Amino acid sequence: MKFYIMAAIMLIFSSAAESQELFAKEAHPEEFCLALNIYHEARGSNFADQLAVADVVLNRVDDSRYPNSVCNVVYDGRHKPSWKDGSPVPIRNQCQFSWYCDGKSDDPKDTDSWRKAQQSAYMMMNYGDFRGITEGATHYHANYVSPSWARDFQLIGRIGDHIFYRWK
Repeated sequence: MKFYIMAAIMLIFSSAAESQELFAKEAHPEEFCLALNIYHEARGSNFADQLAVADVVLNRVDDSRYPNSVCNVVYDGRHKPSWKDGSPVPIRNQCQFSWYCDGKSDDPKDTDSWRKAQQSAYMMMNYGDFRGITEGATHYHANYVSPSWARDFQLIGRIGDHIFYRWK
């Protein structure tokens, strides 16, 4: 039964109007932030990997060591005043998620990948079926890097293009 419900949801999303947005940033900011993180962290990966990336964000929201909202977790990092107008901007390589402080535009360019990221975010925020896919992981990295911090955490395993860890 769950499969049919999920298939119906995916069909509704895939046949949505030509609009690039499935949910507006203003109306659903937490889903928007989660979708943006999924897009930038796992847009080329499989559905399970996208859900796992989202699960890590939600695990951090539930962990007292991190901010208590999706957007605050996604945008967590050190900031400095902008030279243009003094507004806070992220410091390069000082963020929890590298896409946020890489100096590039954060606007999604690939419409199909953006739509899939929004679908994944919607499912993670509104249905509990996939919560726990990472067994409590709060960290991950791409499978082609070996960060020094990884040895300080318990390895959970690999899903798609990412390797997942949790606090020891």
